[in-house]
Amino acid sequence: MGSEDGGDGAVAAPTTAARSTRPELQARLDDLIRENRVTVAVVFPVVGAVLLVASAERLLPPPLAFDPLLILLGTLVMRSPLLVGVAPLIDRRGAIGVAGLALYAYAVEFVGLRTGWPYGDFHYAVDLGPTVAGVPIGLPVFFLPLVCNAYLLCVLLLGARAGTARVRLPAVIGTVVAMDLVLDPGAVALGFWTYPGGGPVYGVPLSNFAGWVLSATVTVLVLDAVLDRAALRARLETCEFALDDLVSFVLLWGAINVYFGNWGAAAVGGLFGVGLLRTDRFDVPTG
Repeated sequence: MGSEDGGDGAVAAPTTAARSTRPELQARLDDLIRENRVTVAVVFPVVGAVLLVASAERLLPPPLAFDPLLILLGTLVMRSPLLVGVAPLIDRRGAIGVAGLALYAYAVEFVGLRTGWPYGDFHYAVDLGPTVAGVPIGLPVFFLPLVCNAYLLCVLLLGARAGTARVRLPAVIGTVVAMDLVLDPGAVALGFWTYPGGGPVYGVPLSNFAGWVLSATVTVLVLDAVLDRAALRARLETCEFALDDLVSFVLLWGAINVYFGNWGAAAVGGLFGVGLLRTDRFDVPTG
């Protein structure tokens, strides 16, 4: 028995240290985000909007114009409050669920690029970094956080009603599709991707939004299954920056849509801003 448990406790010590490492690291990351909220949630999206518009207007020379590394790094920085905010909630089950959703996102995009289903006929017109079979490897960084932001926002706005699946799930799915009403018109205006056949929503076809209903439904159902909602609400009680990535989204894509005159898309972005202000546990970044 002594050889199995280390006798003098030599085996137990590393285990205890390993268990304490994650909370300590999490605390440091929380402090890092709190100390840089304005930079991450306000400065980065504003500068990003200026650079993207300047790229689209050919005011920036190559390689600065639509530089894929800058786009990916900027996105990761703006995503960091969300990633740090939900990190304590990701256990083995959650990690498997997120990995599965990343593969799902790749698969749907792969099919969509080749068949036009479910989003409609489209193709990328700007280099968004390295690809796998034509699909940007950064796709999960671009897509999955949108769904997670929608989930967190709905949990906060719905309050006790979020405990009911028939209320929570349609609300989150609808919110994800509404986010695409902001994202896709701005992305098309920038030239990130294009729909050769055009469409009634600032050049975006209705099939795209129908495709987002499908993708959002699958993604939301998986997230809902792997996230511990009680732990999520407890985390939101103390994590005031968890939705700062959504602040970045509103500022970045709102500014882009305003610049290109996509007033309907900008208005939907404004509604997300109102939603952020109405959340009980969210405070506007002040530094």
